[in-house]
Amino acid sequence: MLELTMAVVTAAEEGATAGMQMADAPSDPGTVLRVGRDKSVCRLATPDDWLFVSRVHLEFLCGPEGVWQVTWLQGSQPDPSSEVQLVAGAYAQPLVYGGSVTLPRGGNGEIVIRDRTAPRSVNVGFYHEV
Repeated sequence: MLELTMAVVTAAEEGATAGMQMADAPSDPGTVLRVGRDKSVCRLATPDDWLFVSRVHLEFLCGPEGVWQVTWLQGSQPDPSSEVQLVAGAYAQPLVYGGSVTLPRGGNGEIVIRDRTAPRSVNVGFYHEV
């Protein structure tokens, strides 16, 4: 089972604001969870006007043996307007635009999508239950 929680965070002079969503899926090969602006295909959807997030930005895919990976899908632009980072414990790793990384089995962490032009982010927490 993969459990995801998503918080959209905006930093402002009066403090930070956030909204929270949750999704989960069984660890069956071929299972997919998506994060992005398009509510018709994404289980976790960001605000429509947050253009630093693609229509389908992240894809979590369960592969053989119940191992999950996350891919930062390439959008319509050659250069992204965001940065994406995987954080698991004390370990942090940037994701490459169009690249994938395997999630730690039985672990937890966070994928952070940061706007390069404004103080806002999408924080997707994950818990991979074995």
